[in-house]
Amino acid sequence: MLELISDKRIRPIAEKVLAGERLTFEDGLALYDSADLPSIGAMANHVREKLHGNKTYYNINLHINPTNTCFMSCRFCAFGRKAFDEKSYILKPEEIVDRARRQMPKGCTEIHLVGGLDPRLKIEYYCGYISALKEAFPEIHIKTLTPVEVVYIARMSRMTVSDVIDRLAEAGMGSMPGGGAEIFDPEVREQICEHKCDSEGWFETHRELHRRGFKSNCTMLIGHIEEPRHRIDHLVRLRTHQDEWGGFQCFIPLSFHPANTKFSHLPPPSGFLELQTIAISRLMLDNIPHIKAYWIMLGIKQAQVGQWFGANDIDGTVVHEEIYHDAGAATPQGMTVETLQRLVRECGREPVLRNTIYEEIGGPVA
Repeated sequence: MLELISDKRIRPIAEKVLAGERLTFEDGLALYDSADLPSIGAMANHVREKLHGNKTYYNINLHINPTNTCFMSCRFCAFGRKAFDEKSYILKPEEIVDRARRQMPKGCTEIHLVGGLDPRLKIEYYCGYISALKEAFPEIHIKTLTPVEVVYIARMSRMTVSDVIDRLAEAGMGSMPGGGAEIFDPEVREQICEHKCDSEGWFETHRELHRRGFKSNCTMLIGHIEEPRHRIDHLVRLRTHQDEWGGFQCFIPLSFHPANTKFSHLPPPSGFLELQTIAISRLMLDNIPHIKAYWIMLGIKQAQVGQWFGANDIDGTVVHEEIYHDAGAATPQGMTVETLQRLVRECGREPVLRNTIYEEIGGPVA
């Protein structure tokens, strides 16, 4: 691999990668400073194939947003609506179950639920829809609520984060997604999502979750006002948490969609930045097993290319996703298993069906 490195400045980093040594903050910055994307991709692919061979994971999942009402007014968000907005909604538990019955794809193993932050909704609402879904679909894994939502529920319900997680677990929650991380740096966070919980609240939720043995994912939002140093700081913080708690199973770099947001004057992130970040994430996060190229946000073609830049997951059927489509995502509203498998094979990888916690399972084969 060393002979493929055209940027001599990053050859020492490639040597560390080949030796299995942990990269430093300065290494991460050097990689972002390099325009030698093929070499960075080759390094990340080396690590990816060492961990996962030729496999690319996908799952069969359904997305439901219980509510889009939100008081946060995050500047990067196109999804949230004020309570008085004619387009705002709050789904009752029975409506969520009905939607699941109507939209659930064949072979589905996961329902993914996240939404806005409404002060009228207390812990009983969230436990109500989790319990209703588990009663209707006992074999389905319920992945629900970001740390931002959990912290807000705790505040509105006058509970601790620990108690909220206990109640959600009793209701049937199986795991949590990793949204709401955005960028941990407080100066950036203040400018893009000032009302959200800070990084400590985000990590507190994951500490409480992981010490109970639950798994979760983690994310980073790229391509807005952040700089390379903010991205590397973000990755190092995730890596440090993982060293102690070990509960993160997948990292997902999320591309910012500026359309219909208060940052609509900004250009969308470049394809170069997206692939560079996927690769650098694989290289920096040596203790998080999976990197996802999320086709909803990246686009299908970029998610395919990402499988050769460190990613080993493409997500799943993602039926009825709203949050990123409200922000202008042009990707389909859901994808069939057959299409997912074809896309993975097209890019020279082997599609492998998984469940939420990355157990390989049997399922539809195209």
